Amino acid sequence: MLMLLCEAYYEDKMNEEKRTVMRFLPRMAPVKVAVFPLLKNKPQLIKNALEVYALLKKHFLSFGLVKFDDNGNIGKRYRRQDEIGTPWCVTIDFDTLKDNTVTVRDRDTGEQIRKPTAELAEYFENMLK
Repeated sequence: MLMLLCEAYYEDKMNEEKRTVMRFLPRMAPVKVAVFPLLKNKPQLIKNALEVYALLKKHFLSFGLVKFDDNGNIGKRYRRQDEIGTPWCVTIDFDTLKDNTVTVRDRDTGEQIRKPTAELAEYFENMLK
């Protein structure tokens, strides 16, 4: 176990800010996907985030943990998930309310892409292969 932790531990910079990252292979990560609303004081964002969370949690019971987080600002949520090695974060934002797409952030690159909510389960399933 210690070897796995030592191998996954990294410190790097993202957006000129130092961060600690556990770069587990996605199949090995204890949490596969984290879902959160952009703002925790907007009921519609929270409602949509909980719906996406429930969808992914139900679909990925056999793949591992999906986590919901609405504590702190979005940057702190990303950093917290980086520290525990979560490969992908799904953010529900105001565009989600308009077009039913979400932002998917990659832990290692910080790259963010838009994905339709209906395609999320299939997308993560393919990423975990």
